[in-house]
Amino acid sequence: MIYIGLAGWGDHDSLYEGLSSTASKLDVYAGHFPIVEVDASFYAVQPLRNMQKWVRETPATFQFIVKAYQGMTLHQKALTPFESRSEMFRAFRDSLKPMIESNKLAMVLCQFPPWFDCKKEHVQYIRYVKQELAHLPVALEFRHQSWFQPQYREQTLAFMQEEDWIHSICDEPQAGSGSIPIVMQATNKSKTLFRFHGRNIHGWNDPGNGRWREVRYLYRYNENELREWTKQLQSFQTESKHLFVIFNNNSGGDAADNAKEMIEMLGIEYENLAPRQLGLF
Repeated sequence: MIYIGLAGWGDHDSLYEGLSSTASKLDVYAGHFPIVEVDASFYAVQPLRNMQKWVRETPATFQFIVKAYQGMTLHQKALTPFESRSEMFRAFRDSLKPMIESNKLAMVLCQFPPWFDCKKEHVQYIRYVKQELAHLPVALEFRHQSWFQPQYREQTLAFMQEEDWIHSICDEPQAGSGSIPIVMQATNKSKTLFRFHGRNIHGWNDPGNGRWREVRYLYRYNENELREWTKQLQSFQTESKHLFVIFNNNSGGDAADNAKEMIEMLGIEYENLAPRQLGLF
């Protein structure tokens, strides 16, 4: 099965035209897509009340991909507000309980930073993260191309398979060492994650002036690019049973449209979505 959704649910204005200020954006979102990536968990370990609320606002079959907290993936090196690394991981695991208990946790996404290159100490740290998240479905995404250079590619994939990591396969600009190629190989027979970051090669690396969020994911996939990907996704279903596809190209508001285009190209009609919110007329 191919599940298609977006990174976050708050910034996709095309979904919420005419929405009243009291309506839940997640409730509306869940009328369009069966999955979502939770990005808020990257910036702060979420309180239980948030997780419980999101579980309540979504249909029984809805699934969440929860992005690992930035301290866990070394984007933030300070342990604050936690006293130890073990406390940080424990707090994150505890935050997932409402999603686990409701069977709505598709996976945890561990995306490592662009400087996190392929070397022994980083392999050891990945093992540590997997141990801390034992018994959970966990996806691994690299941002440094060294992991997939010819001399390491097969070892990286074998390591991911042995450690039972879900492969996060990325479509992103090829813009130097801080980007990875498309590597179409499953490391988990049950689940594979695909993340579409766009192909804005000029905006991928930090443009300065604190504007990277506005620029990095500014890209709209054209029809030919989407059709090529639909073919690849259909073929990939022989490699992995459940494919989770996240569109993250939302700097210009294009993610929702591209995701809907792909759903239509694949001829998918999702059942058990939330009831669509009705307009005034």
